[in-house]
Amino acid sequence: MRALPTPMRSAPLNSAYLMESYVTQSSRRARALSRLVTTAITVVLVGATTDAALADAPSTTGPAKNVARSSAAAGQHKPTPAAPSFLLSGILPSGQMYVYMPDGKGGFDDRSGAYVWPHFRYGVSIDPDLTGYQDGAYHVMDDGALNLWRNGRLKKVATGWGQYNVVFSPGTLGGAKHPDLLARDKQGVLWRFQTKADGSLAPRVKVGPGWNQFTQIAGQGDLTGDGKPDMVARDKQGVLWLYKGTGDLRKPFASRMKVGPGWNQFNKLVTTGDVDGDGRSDLLARDPKGNLWLYNGTGKTSSPFRSRVKVGSGFNQYRDLF
Repeated sequence: MRALPTPMRSAPLNSAYLMESYVTQSSRRARALSRLVTTAITVVLVGATTDAALADAPSTTGPAKNVARSSAAAGQHKPTPAAPSFLLSGILPSGQMYVYMPDGKGGFDDRSGAYVWPHFRYGVSIDPDLTGYQDGAYHVMDDGALNLWRNGRLKKVATGWGQYNVVFSPGTLGGAKHPDLLARDKQGVLWRFQTKADGSLAPRVKVGPGWNQFTQIAGQGDLTGDGKPDMVARDKQGVLWLYKGTGDLRKPFASRMKVGPGWNQFNKLVTTGDVDGDGRSDLLARDPKGNLWLYNGTGKTSSPFRSRVKVGSGFNQYRDLF
């Protein structure tokens, strides 16, 4: 049996992989925030706020890295499976990983260096026990292996994952004790994998064909206010669609609903749950210049996102974000 690839610590960096201490640090931050008197900060949104969630036109100005803030910091919500709080991870072409911890105010703290992962293709952040906090990640490797990273250990859980070109975890689609993985194969079929307590996977179940019409698919938590995980998908014309979760594993998503056009201005959509601490899951979008934009969730099916806010720059250095 071939040994698992060994992650290499990045020598110049003095930070370990934050996932192992994330729950503790987040709890401390929540307690600290509760003792502070927070002054509401005015946020200048890019573009006008409208009922339709139209993707705002690119702007040449905006707040610098980590300065966009939300007044939600005044009343932080405890993360839940419907609105979890995950790290944002970035992978350089070399395999070097950096992680950004949410600052609880609608942005992210400065990045910290983590491991270097040779032969890493892409990753999926997960909350195995549905605590509301990230507590692990699945790694899809160049050889098609699916590895689970948790508690400082790497474990191979499956092979043959080179057949999938999109993998993510929106949460638990049918009320199970552990989250589901969704994977799209090269023929455009979307499959569901129920994860188990030990990180292994139940046999896959077909969700449906035709998903190769989309160039981006993402989801983490509830976007519509009913407690069920949802997802969004962008088609080749740049239209973003909302797929509302049903809670029924026989048909986990309702018919799609149009969110708005103009989303081809982004080259990556990623979801890390509730970024601003208001109890609703959000959406992150990276443009080709490397700017990172936050679309705050509203919890409304008819218009699930507010106008975007710039929360970072320089993110085009990463070949993948998750």
